[in-house]
Amino acid sequence: QKGMTTGTWEYNIKNTVELFSGYLQIQRIGYQANPSLNKSFAYPGAIEPLLKKETAINGFAPRIIADGLVSHKDNSSGAAIFGIDPAAERSISRFQQRVHEGKFFESGSRNDIVMGYKLLENLKAHVGDTLVLLAQGYDGVMGNLKFRICGSVKLGIPEFDATSVFMDLGAAQELLAMEGRVNVVALSVADMGTIGKARKAIDQSLKQANLTNVTVLPWDEVIPELKEAREFDSIGDWFFFGILVLIAAFGILNTVLMSTTERFREFGISLAIGMPAKDLVILVFLETIFIAFIGIALGSFIGYMLNIYFALHPILLSGDFSKMYEEYGFLPQIVASDSIALALNISGIIFLISCVACLYPAYRVAKLEPLKGIRYT
Repeated sequence: QKGMTTGTWEYNIKNTVELFSGYLQIQRIGYQANPSLNKSFAYPGAIEPLLKKETAINGFAPRIIADGLVSHKDNSSGAAIFGIDPAAERSISRFQQRVHEGKFFESGSRNDIVMGYKLLENLKAHVGDTLVLLAQGYDGVMGNLKFRICGSVKLGIPEFDATSVFMDLGAAQELLAMEGRVNVVALSVADMGTIGKARKAIDQSLKQANLTNVTVLPWDEVIPELKEAREFDSIGDWFFFGILVLIAAFGILNTVLMSTTERFREFGISLAIGMPAKDLVILVFLETIFIAFIGIALGSFIGYMLNIYFALHPILLSGDFSKMYEEYGFLPQIVASDSIALALNISGIIFLISCVACLYPAYRVAKLEPLKGIRYT
């Protein structure tokens, strides 16, 4: 159960950050708390050469993010504008693989845009149509440009699909009067385990280059809602796990106590012929540890094999469960974690519980008197 929940969360977080946000982002200080075009920074400037030399990352992509109004004939809708470089994005994100209709534009295509499929439906527009995009620029002046719709995307995240508009970085800079400036540089690393190392390395490089007006944020600070949702879910997960551990503890205590009390006559005779009480206590401990080790080893092996199986063969959800998962931006499937560390941690907890559970039976044996033990029935 723990492997299922952990694996599903890890899989969905990985999918989310690789889909668009990136594992790390370089932002102007204060941008995350209050996003605006005023909190942009010069690019490429000194940042691009610095990132090209950085071995801790796999790729990087500059972005402009703004709000605007998109109009087609008599229909208008609010839009989240993303100015991107498609060539650079391929090294850090996968949203270009989610084309729903048409095709994605190439770098330098300043007249083409790609929209969320739901936004396209709301505007009653089609691939190939022309529309007008209106937005307030970096200089405070309202800018507007005409674009041709070359395709739509379906990201599986309702907010994105209903509002997103992707355009070439150069076109976004022209529309928003942000020539030579961006809001964000998204970064990709090898995996989740290297985020801390990469962040530290890039932060040091920025300080050495005297770029003190920007900062590096990991995914959980860029998307705090996802982190909070995982933490909230983990509270219930640990509560359920605690109940299971408590049940297991009472089961172990009952087994050890019954095994011990049934042998009080044998223990009484051993004490009567001169066996020290401490040796009997050690015997109880060793028996408990031996039985617990066999049970835990067997259970951990079976559980780990099941986790590996469901990691390779996820449970695909359908119907209402599938729609519910997609509504929250998750993939409709349950994946187990194949982490050996998780299995060892759970095994360690159960082993510790086994040791604690044998304290009371051992205490009963330590206080046992030879004559009472022989007469015990």
